[in-house]
Amino acid sequence: MIPGGGQPNMQQLLQQAQKMQQDLATAQEELARTEVDGQAGGGLVKATVTGSGELRGLVIDPKAVDPDDTETLADLIVAAVHAANENASALQQEKLGPLAQGLGGMPGLGI
Repeated sequence: MIPGGGQPNMQQLLQQAQKMQQDLATAQEELARTEVDGQAGGGLVKATVTGSGELRGLVIDPKAVDPDDTETLADLIVAAVHAANENASALQQEKLGPLAQGLGGMPGLGI
C-alpha cells in the first residue's frame, strides 16, 4: 500500500513506462541523425561521427600527409576519431541520461 491508503495505479505506471520508452527511442533516433566532430593535430585531422558513434566523415589536411611518416598520420586519425566519439558520448549522456535514469529499476525495460 502507498501512503494515503490507495493502491498504485498499475495502468498509470505502465503508461508512464511506455511514454518513457517512446521518449528514449525518439532520443536515440535523434542521436543517430546528429553529427559531432573531433579533431587532432591542431585541426589537421577532423573526424565526424553520429551521436550514436558511427563514423561519417574524415578530413585530412594535406599538411598532415608525410609519405615517410604514416605512423603520425595514423595516430592523428585515431586521436580525431577518439575525440569525436568522446563528444558523441557526452551528447548521449546529455540526451539519454535523464531518460535512462527515469527508466532505471523498472523490470522488463531492458535498461
